Amino acid sequence: MKTESFVSILSKAVLSGVMIGLGGIVYLMVDNKYIGGLMFSFGLFTIIQCGFSLYTGKVGYIPENHPKYIREVLITLLGNCIGTAAAALLVLQTRIGDKVHSNAMASMNVKLGDSIASRFILGIFCGMLMYLAVDNGKRCKECKSDVSFVFGTAVPVMLFIFCGFNHSVADCFYMFAAGASLEGAVYILTVAAGNALGGMFIPLMKKLFDKPSKERSSS
Repeated sequence: MKTESFVSILSKAVLSGVMIGLGGIVYLMVDNKYIGGLMFSFGLFTIIQCGFSLYTGKVGYIPENHPKYIREVLITLLGNCIGTAAAALLVLQTRIGDKVHSNAMASMNVKLGDSIASRFILGIFCGMLMYLAVDNGKRCKECKSDVSFVFGTAVPVMLFIFCGFNHSVADCFYMFAAGASLEGAVYILTVAAGNALGGMFIPLMKKLFDKPSKERSSS
């Protein structure tokens, strides 16, 4: 397995963080959450199309890769945090900064008031949806099905937003826009762990299903 350089992984991850930050800005600026959810999905669409690196899109593939892949996932999470921090810092310097800040504060107050178990479980559900969104996107790109690509990536994103599931990278942006804190950092790590478990759930189950099938076919 060829090891990608730290700088290459980090740069693509920072770009993903900026894209998620842009999605977060749109979501915080519009009053209609359905429109906001749809617009937010453009971030993931761009990430998949451009080959950027998103933690919630990569972590689900850990069971299918060499252990060295974990390094790539962790660097990706770091770069995503840097990208969302940059997006938050920049937008707070603009005329829309006050609205972004106040809405981010309201969102983070709800999230930080949640129990650890709830944060983790909501992260699991989001991780499952994000794995499906990225996997759908990859499959649709391979078969060159543009309509299915848009539908397959946008709907899972809209679902996690409408249901209030926790996305560690999106929440990173909200945290930086609201004001970073130690409590917020602990929250992000808890959600990231939930996203990891949720993202890996389907690939792990597929491995369990495929193993008996292969054993039967070889016998």
